[in-house]
Amino acid sequence: MSRRKSPDSPLFPLEPVLPDFSFEIAAKRDGLWPVAGADEAGRGPLAGPVVAAAVILDPDAVPAGLNDSKLLTAEQREALFGEIMATATVSIASSSAARIDATDILKASLDAMRRAIDGLSIAARFALIDGRDVPLGLPCHAKAIIKGDSRSVSIAAASIVAKVTRDRMMTRADATFPAYGFALHAGYATVKHRSAIDSHGPCSLHRMSFRPFREAQVQPVAISAEPLDVNS
Repeated sequence: MSRRKSPDSPLFPLEPVLPDFSFEIAAKRDGLWPVAGADEAGRGPLAGPVVAAAVILDPDAVPAGLNDSKLLTAEQREALFGEIMATATVSIASSSAARIDATDILKASLDAMRRAIDGLSIAARFALIDGRDVPLGLPCHAKAIIKGDSRSVSIAAASIVAKVTRDRMMTRADATFPAYGFALHAGYATVKHRSAIDSHGPCSLHRMSFRPFREAQVQPVAISAEPLDVNS
């Protein structure tokens, strides 16, 4: 006679744990309000900027379905981006490939997050930062949260804004540098992207300090292009 499985059995699928407002509520209890979530998109690609966003959500108008942008489809991200921009206080900043090469990707990412938080039209009293590190020179208290984009709705919102903004920037870059297919892979090291680099060499959007270029000791192709703008 077979036993009935307990609901606690690992054979039963677990409900996904979604980010919530608990970190924000805890900060508010400590008198630190408003709270901003900050995250970045684009640390890993071979080309393009790293983009950071800071978001202060309205507690009475938190969009449903917020989650780590990497766990959402492009359609879901676009829909949530519109809701976030319509209901929250948002600031966006970026660090170009040139800035990444002049410092390093971690410093460039943290600096973009600092500028995004500093650029909020409503000053944050507390910032929740995705990752292990808190940017230097913040205008408020802050806490770093590992995997924060899957734990805090404010960070999740920032991850969506940063991801959608960066994807749009790379789609625009595709018009200037059509040989690389930036609209398809956003600068990540896909087979198509690597093949294009092998055929055409790197362009001014490529991160020359990253290993593939550093080891090959190649120079970017000289093509006149306007810097990518997060607001265009």
